[in-house]
Amino acid sequence: MSDDTAAIIVELVSLGEPVPKVSAPLGEMQYRSDSWTPQEVRTLRQLFNGDTPMPEIAEALGRGLHGVRDKVCNLGLRRHSTRPWNELEDHELIQTYGKEPAATIAARYGRSCGAVYARAAILGLSEAAAPAWTPWEDAQLRAGFAADIPTAQVALIIGRPHSGVYSRAGKLGIKHASTPKGWTNAEIERATEFVEAGHSYAEIGTILGTEGFPTRTKSSLQGLMKRTGQGKGWGRVWMPEEDELLIKAYRDKASLTHLRNRLGRSVFSIRWRAEYLNLRGPHARSKGFRLGPDWSEADEARLRRDYGKIPTPELARQMGRTRAAIFTRANILGLAHAGRQRWTSDHLAALRIAHEHGISLTDLAAALGREVDALHKYAAKQGLAFGRRPRRPAPPTLADILNLPEAAKGKGEG
Repeated sequence: MSDDTAAIIVELVSLGEPVPKVSAPLGEMQYRSDSWTPQEVRTLRQLFNGDTPMPEIAEALGRGLHGVRDKVCNLGLRRHSTRPWNELEDHELIQTYGKEPAATIAARYGRSCGAVYARAAILGLSEAAAPAWTPWEDAQLRAGFAADIPTAQVALIIGRPHSGVYSRAGKLGIKHASTPKGWTNAEIERATEFVEAGHSYAEIGTILGTEGFPTRTKSSLQGLMKRTGQGKGWGRVWMPEEDELLIKAYRDKASLTHLRNRLGRSVFSIRWRAEYLNLRGPHARSKGFRLGPDWSEADEARLRRDYGKIPTPELARQMGRTRAAIFTRANILGLAHAGRQRWTSDHLAALRIAHEHGISLTDLAAALGREVDALHKYAAKQGLAFGRRPRRPAPPTLADILNLPEAAKGKGEG
């Protein structure tokens, strides 16, 4: 049985402010009235480690709040605070979430990344596009992968989704110490995305095969998820934000599967906490995080008849489903899109040029007249990972993309 009093890890390797080495006598420096004295720094560390609120630290030191936060970040101090969130922190979180990495926000508030993620979920915030990775996040990723720490725990420490962690690891050219033989980071990233979306292991294995990856069995996917630490809580004490999310899920009859993946908790941890909080109520979604209705024989018959003949967005609207649900079910049934375009030399060149110049898949799909899902699958087969990219205010046309610098165009055609 896990120890529920275990401390929450907020950092694997420190990147605090380095102490400069003195190689010669120091010259006289001009006195600054706002400079930090050694005594102030010691007091700051003591109050910070004691979980004193930032405003109280600023008041005790006679300094401004932003100056104290800046010094905390420069010193590389991190902690897991158990204090309730106040209105000022909520207001600042609404303004900055999705624009700055969760790790940066967590350091400024003196909280863990998990607390920032949980509070953002309570406030209904989401990331439109993932912010750029910071050196601190890269350092935690390298240290966690090298130390064989479960990927789900590394993701919680950094404040990134599991799929995003594997995507970054692929770009850095590193692999987890427990990665099974024959699995690539790109394949694990896609499998993790499907798990987070609520697909069953049997469905994921089939979809991976249609995307150019090896067709995986249910048992192999189960083994992968165990190795990556999906759904393990590691004996972490429950945060107030997590309790609030669990209460909200029961009140709204929302998916507990999504909540479990988001918090990195096991099924038994969720059940135990719900019992502890005396939460009761029917679960409205018997299929977990799979939100759509079950597929009947009549639904599948219509999909076989109309898929590829009616535009997918229109077909999804008529059937009362999402485009992703239509695309996924068509893959499972082995259906081919009758209206799929052939790839011309211009389209192939545009694909590579767009990847080189940071154009998003959504903008590229609009320029080529293709569906984003199909384009994503084809790009993956070509070894091109687009990731999350912001859309441009004025979407480019095919001609605009082909007219980008000749050096990039020549590289794409070669």
